[in-house]
Amino acid sequence: MNSIKIALCQMNVVDNKEKNIEKAIQMIRQSKKQGADFAILPEMFNCPYENEKFIEYAEELDGSQTLKEISKIANEESIHVLAGSIPELERDGENGESIYNTAVFFDNNGKSLGKHRKMHLFDIDVKGKIYFKESDTLSAGNEFTIIKTDLATIGIGICYDIRFVELSRIMALNGAEILIFPGAFNLTTGPAHWELLFRSRALDNQAFAIGVAPALDKEANYNSYGHSIAVNPWGEVIEELDYGEELKIVEIDLDEIKRVREEIPVLKNRRVDLYEINKK
Repeated sequence: MNSIKIALCQMNVVDNKEKNIEKAIQMIRQSKKQGADFAILPEMFNCPYENEKFIEYAEELDGSQTLKEISKIANEESIHVLAGSIPELERDGENGESIYNTAVFFDNNGKSLGKHRKMHLFDIDVKGKIYFKESDTLSAGNEFTIIKTDLATIGIGICYDIRFVELSRIMALNGAEILIFPGAFNLTTGPAHWELLFRSRALDNQAFAIGVAPALDKEANYNSYGHSIAVNPWGEVIEELDYGEELKIVEIDLDEIKRVREEIPVLKNRRVDLYEINKK
């Protein structure tokens, strides 16, 4: 058995950066106490999910208060951490400033192994239910993120990225065994699509798919659906939380990937000769 214990840190995010960092550190410490090898934080774990707050809370990665603290606790507790995402500020002399929705992965020595900038911005208008436009404040990333660690090879997307099948497939074809999407679906899209999307991406690519979200705060302007989730390569939900703040340890067996791919060799049986896209 080639197992990893992963902590789903479904934390309540408030309008106070220091309190959010403190909560994240607390949950990471608790994850280690419960035997986790790897802790995953939610999308925008240090910041309320609002365009105005993205601007207010944005940090440059090099001097990020948030990431320094996460790096420190990862090293102290000897635990790998995916810092779900934060609003990343990038200053460019010619173009001014840009803000990205950025996740950073730390190994158990607190070293950053890579980052992912959300590639697909959440611009939606579900009539009479929800309107949100990330592109009002955020810029889109352009790079695939596949990180080789001593635990597994991990592909990272953020929230809305999961809806785009090409991203997960490319990560899987490049060796990703676990597809992780810190996210913050809402009370309209969450009940309709959250579980379906994670089961679909896991089944499509015969890999593990994991999503970690903030807990629901009914007083916030944006209401996160919560329901952090882990799905195995057979497309089965092995853990799904509820709405509230919760820490759950999930043990996965990477050997399941090989077994499922041998039983139903979907990736091997692809007919790329028929549907490969050739640019002329």
